[in-house]
Amino acid sequence: MALAAAAATFRPRLAVTASDTTDTRRRHWKAGEFPFPTSSPDAPRRRTSKPAPEEERDSSGSRGGRKHWKAGEFPATTPDGEPSRRRRTPIKNVKKRLDARADAKAWACTVTEALADRIAAKNWQEALQVFEMLKEQPFYHPKEGTFMKLLLLLGRSGQPSRARSLFEEMLSQGCNPTPELYTALIAAYCRNGLLDDAFRLLDDMKASPLCQPDVYTYSTIIKACVDDSRFDMVDALYREMADRGIAPNTVTQNIVLSGYGRAGRLDDMEKVLSAMLESRTSKPDVWTMNIILSLFGNRGQVELMEKWYEKFRGYGIEPETRTLNILIGAYGKKRMYDKMSAVMEYMRKLAFPWTTATFNNVIEAFAESADAKNMEHTFNQMRAEGMKPDTKTFCCLINGFSNAGLFHKVVGMVKLAERLDVPMDTSFHNAVLAACAKADDLMEMERVFRHMKQIQCVPDATTYSVLVEAYRKEGMTDKIYGLQQENPSLVPTDLVHV
Repeated sequence: MALAAAAATFRPRLAVTASDTTDTRRRHWKAGEFPFPTSSPDAPRRRTSKPAPEEERDSSGSRGGRKHWKAGEFPATTPDGEPSRRRRTPIKNVKKRLDARADAKAWACTVTEALADRIAAKNWQEALQVFEMLKEQPFYHPKEGTFMKLLLLLGRSGQPSRARSLFEEMLSQGCNPTPELYTALIAAYCRNGLLDDAFRLLDDMKASPLCQPDVYTYSTIIKACVDDSRFDMVDALYREMADRGIAPNTVTQNIVLSGYGRAGRLDDMEKVLSAMLESRTSKPDVWTMNIILSLFGNRGQVELMEKWYEKFRGYGIEPETRTLNILIGAYGKKRMYDKMSAVMEYMRKLAFPWTTATFNNVIEAFAESADAKNMEHTFNQMRAEGMKPDTKTFCCLINGFSNAGLFHKVVGMVKLAERLDVPMDTSFHNAVLAACAKADDLMEMERVFRHMKQIQCVPDATTYSVLVEAYRKEGMTDKIYGLQQENPSLVPTDLVHV
């Protein structure tokens, strides 16, 4: 065999030869380390680090199973039959060079990453501080993408004036504006209700040859107009888009469709949907499907909801998790528990995950019917499956236990929400206030209302409605008058004279 032939022709040397002294890899042996046998055959053999027998090494020189070498493949010999030694790759030195190169740029990477981290954390104050520090460095030149992220962050954080200052600073540094940057600033104005400023900026764009508004610019302003129920301006913007040859996309149409649905303008909604079905640039998608199903589901029109669900399926639009959650919520409100369970089983079958919204819809359905047992069972199953309850979960639980007259469990839910660090916003306090009013515990209701104001949780119209109704029930007109003086916009004057 080839292995036997190779073993017969090769033997490890037991004496130092001249070729050994000229090898490129010399080693200075320490005392007692010399790997060759001593001169005396009777002397005890020292432990050496000699290599393993060749037949126990694989092709890479490491220990392993036996290998039958082919002719000319034996790794310990050269074509001339002389032993060869492989030089090891200086991995340690390569690592040192890479580490040194990384250390040379460590400061720059750290600061730029710090800016990205502040933006991701939506911390606009620290983001601006890091940005100012970064601009002072000679190696750094702000790019369009950085200004874009900062403008969007400031707009979402309610800082339109700072967004405007940043935009002007960008222009002063010679950075050319783009339609995307203009749109980001317009979005900052729209998010904060400054529609007049947004329209003035739109006029500036139309006057600039290189920054003409596009479909995203118009979609941003249209959304602000829809949120403010200024549908006359929506129609004017649609006409302006048509004059400029800009076709609305699916996102634009979905925005308007949702606005018409919230305002109850079903005829206008139907026109938009018909236009989408006939269009090539704004075909309906799953968001369109969700908007229509939510509209009819919230109205309790289950048959129309099911009809449109089948229509959208016929158009080739497949449902997503949110779509099925909408169906569950609609069936739950109508107490159609068999269909609600069927949709949940369908989700399991098709591997759609049950989300927090799924459980919230089921809990809300049982809460409205004061079915505390099934509501609590659903909540326990939710926690067992690792779903984290949110503020809506606890609002539904508080309402459900209150409807069932289990006020001691309302207190337990409030304490559990505190332990789980659930955000206690205005809706949470409204649920607690309503439970106190239903239990005729006005002292606790007033204590919760004072605590609400102490933590700067702003009351809304629902808050004052609960308080006024509780005081009206007890004939406490002086208390209602005090609330009206505190917030005249939310407590009408006619409610004081009862």
